[in-house]
Amino acid sequence: MNNLKVTFKHTKLLDKNIAKYTEQVAQIHEEFHEKAKSKTEFLGWLELPTNYDKREFEKIKREAEKVRTNADVLLVIGIGGSYLGARATIEALTSNFHTMLDKEKRNAPQIIFVGNNLNASYINDVINYIEDKDFAINVISKSGTTTEPAISFRIFREILENKYGLAEAKKRIYATTDAKKGALKTLAEKEKYTTFVIPDNVGGRYSVLTPVGLFPMAVAGIDIEKLMSGAKLAQDKYNDESLKYNECYKYAAVRNALYEQEKNIEILVTYEPKLHYFIEWWKQLFGESEGKEGKGIFPTGAEFTTDLHSLGQYIQEGRRNLFETVINIKNSGADIKIHNDEDNLDGLNYLTGKSLDYINRKAMEGTIDAHVEGDVPNIVINIEKLNEETLGHLIYFFELACAMSGKLLEINPFNQPGVEKYKTNMFKLLGKPGYEE
Repeated sequence: MNNLKVTFKHTKLLDKNIAKYTEQVAQIHEEFHEKAKSKTEFLGWLELPTNYDKREFEKIKREAEKVRTNADVLLVIGIGGSYLGARATIEALTSNFHTMLDKEKRNAPQIIFVGNNLNASYINDVINYIEDKDFAINVISKSGTTTEPAISFRIFREILENKYGLAEAKKRIYATTDAKKGALKTLAEKEKYTTFVIPDNVGGRYSVLTPVGLFPMAVAGIDIEKLMSGAKLAQDKYNDESLKYNECYKYAAVRNALYEQEKNIEILVTYEPKLHYFIEWWKQLFGESEGKEGKGIFPTGAEFTTDLHSLGQYIQEGRRNLFETVINIKNSGADIKIHNDEDNLDGLNYLTGKSLDYINRKAMEGTIDAHVEGDVPNIVINIEKLNEETLGHLIYFFELACAMSGKLLEINPFNQPGVEKYKTNMFKLLGKPGYEE
């Protein structure tokens, strides 16, 4: 089933601007697949939907069921790629008010994310919230020494041990970490925590379809079998070196062609509030992959129609260095009809009989036309509906497109050397040994 279609509504961009990448795309495609099985290249995600560890997958489902039966809350401790993919998927596939529902209606523990900031107020709020609740911890870190999650793990591990005692606390801690090395791996072996493995050849922002994302999703009740099935469909669909027939590679090529025309800010747009954290995941994926060596398209996001009342004016008439990628979900799965009102004081009777989904769609179509007319090129990614299969497909689509786009930009899309700079300065200011002036 073809559940994703890309259309391009761009201005001042001819077929020749895209076709010039044909040979380069084919070469990069071949390079990716030659290196995919190497443990030293960060391309393990490329064949992950086919070659994932089936035994680990079954272990994830088994352990997730334990958490579902003995915890009201799962604290997911991680930052960046160690939490964004899981949060994006859980929020996309559950109720907008999932965490507010009673446990019986939710039919799963609440998933609360910590370790993604250093804010004392936020952490105290979490501490107060879980005070009278049964909880478990999933700490996610390859090294175990990343500052934000390491601090949160120290705090919440102590609370867990004080609440349940050392023996029971150990049964409630799940460590997703490196297979062989690192501080968290050492601690997990010493304390006999249940562990899941982050593959050596999968970087953090590409790790959503590994235990990094799959375990929290499974605890939340997401069907991870279907998620992987959707990703597998994408793996098969985009396994074609031809730029002409591969929509994923065409998206990457169009981005670079627009970049050459000084379109250096991409806005990922959704008309579905559930995709808020999907945008955040996408921003990290492209921002860390492309933003280096003075190059790269700046990734940002907007949620329409909400942001049309804040950013709409700038997008329509501001600097012309923008383009948009719109995620269009064709069938929302829920709808509301507008009824006639006798007084019609709000002037809305012209909408009588029309559905809210129809109105939202016409807002999208009108906005795309207005922005394209205003020299803001639009790429539209059409998805039939939002479910595990289509989201798995979309995740793989963006991972592959990001890798290809980075290579076309002639940078390494799998490292992030600039991330270390703020850490070095912070460690100096905090007096960490080894970071003195």
